[in-house]
Amino acid sequence: MSTAYEIPDFTKEHLPDARLPLIEVDNVHKKFDDHVVLDGVSLSVSHGETLAVLGRSGTGKSVLLRLIIGLATPQAGTVSLYGKNINGLSLDQLNQIRMKMGFLFQQSALYDSMTVAENVAFPLAHHRRGMSKSERDERVDHLLTEVGLVSNHTTMPSDISGGMQKRVALARALALEPEILLLDEPTAGLDPISSDEIDELILKLQRERQMASIVVTHDLHSAKTIASRLALLDKGKVVIEGSFEHLQQSDILFVKEFLKQS
Repeated sequence: MSTAYEIPDFTKEHLPDARLPLIEVDNVHKKFDDHVVLDGVSLSVSHGETLAVLGRSGTGKSVLLRLIIGLATPQAGTVSLYGKNINGLSLDQLNQIRMKMGFLFQQSALYDSMTVAENVAFPLAHHRRGMSKSERDERVDHLLTEVGLVSNHTTMPSDISGGMQKRVALARALALEPEILLLDEPTAGLDPISSDEIDELILKLQRERQMASIVVTHDLHSAKTIASRLALLDKGKVVIEGSFEHLQQSDILFVKEFLKQS
C-alpha cells in the first residue's frame, strides 16, 4: 500500500509513516544584521493538519514562511520537507519540491494584466507543459468552481472585491494540486463576512484535500476556526503551542494579554 502522499522526485527515500511531518522546522534561528527575528523556533505539521502561527507584527511570522519555501535560509537550525533538509538542496531540487507547495500571498499578488482564469492557469502553463489547452481550461473551470467563482473567468482582478481576489489567489495556489499549503494572512484587509467566507472555504478545501498547511495570521478568530493547532510567537520564540482551549488555560502573562487584545 502506498503512503498517503507521493514523495517528490528529488529523493527515493520514503517516509515510513504518513503521519510523520511533511513540514519540520527544528531550532531555527534567523536575524537581519543585529535584529533577531527567529530565536530557536521548532514546529512541525503532518499530512492533514493545519497549524496557525500567531503573533504581533514584526515577530517573524512571514519570515518563517519564506524559510519554509526556501526564499531565505536560517543562520542555524534546519527546515525539512518530506523528511529532507531543504537548506542543502540545489535550486533544481528545491524547485521540484516547490511544485508540491501552494502559496497564498498576503496581498493576493494577482497579475493585473491577466483575467481571473489566466491568473489561475498561470502555474499550469509554466509547469504542466504537457497539458493540452482543453485540459488546462477544464482544470481552471474546476478550481474556480471550487472557490465559488465559476462565472468570473473573464473578469479582471481590479474589477472584483478583495475577498474575491483572495479566492482567485487560493485557486491559483491549488492549481498544481499541492500537498503543502502556506497561507500568509488570508483574511487580512477583509470585512468580517468576507473573512468568514474565506475561513469556510479553507476548511472545506482542507477537508477534501488533507494538505499539510501553515497559516500565518494576526486574526485569532480565523486561526481558531481553521487550525487544528495554534503557535504563538513572541520575541522570536514559540511561547505556547496547542489547541485554542490550551491557550485559554495558560497562565503565561503574554498569552493572556494576546488573547485579551485579539
